Amino acid sequence: MTTPHTTTSTPLAPRFHALADNIERVLKGKRDTIELALTCLFAEGHLLIEDVPGTGKTTLARCLAASIEADFARVQFTPDLLPSDITGVTVYRQNTGTFEFLPGPVFANVVLGDEINRASPKTQSALLEVMEERRVTADGTTHPVPRPFMVLATQNSVDMGGTYPLPEAQLDRFLMRITVGYPDHSDEVAVLKGAGTDLTPESLTPVTTAEEIAESTAAAAEVQVADALYDYIVRVVAATRDLPDVRLGASPRGSVALLRAVRVRAASQSRPYAFPEDVKALAGPVLAHRLILTPEAELRGRTGMDVVEEVLATVPLDSRARV
Repeated sequence: MTTPHTTTSTPLAPRFHALADNIERVLKGKRDTIELALTCLFAEGHLLIEDVPGTGKTTLARCLAASIEADFARVQFTPDLLPSDITGVTVYRQNTGTFEFLPGPVFANVVLGDEINRASPKTQSALLEVMEERRVTADGTTHPVPRPFMVLATQNSVDMGGTYPLPEAQLDRFLMRITVGYPDHSDEVAVLKGAGTDLTPESLTPVTTAEEIAESTAAAAEVQVADALYDYIVRVVAATRDLPDVRLGASPRGSVALLRAVRVRAASQSRPYAFPEDVKALAGPVLAHRLILTPEAELRGRTGMDVVEEVLATVPLDSRARV
């Protein structure tokens, strides 16, 4: 049964578009990419931005952080970076005879991990607990990080020199992986004309707060999802596990991530219910990076995005998937 199209007023939609407009003042011509990043933010997920150097990965992350009045920390990942440089360290205070935990940069609302795949796998794994459980355990003591909490990580393409591939467990903790891509001709001309001006990520003023982000996140959870749409999401994710080109398909964590993103997309368009089109629009960014293909498929140039597109084209959609 299809419900006539109506809109609802939620605190998410105006904040979502105010953030997008603010970021687009600096990052020209990338509205779709910006909206994917914001969908990840309001879904309480972590975002991996992958592309070649110079396409604006770090600029996108810095603009997003600058647009929110919240605690922000940046970590430049290098081969000599230690896990304690990220999470923090426990020190002994001789004057008091006690141990004290000194929080690392991960104790912020928005954490930018720049060029995350230039650090060793041991250092990358320091983020596993905090990305999943929003807490850091040091010397047997648990320290929660503030909410909302988001890791924004950038990485160069894995075939570039000096990089380490992210472990599968860490890739699975990113709600989305997106690319920025090269600007088109007119947008690149606009970038050149704006070079040397004061319009930088640091020049942006916040348009919302961490508390408002948390409030909007709660509003997204109220978006209605039809039983048939729940079923469709599960069938799409399950289908990634049954293809001959896939060695490891998406886990149930992928299903949960896709549902959260779908709800945010609906709320950002002032809809009180989700559509199948939301699933189709977000399945690629949410699922593709979770898939591990067979060596034979990779040699043929097949990608995770190709697999997701194949699944979307073949998994049938129940007409009752609309509320």
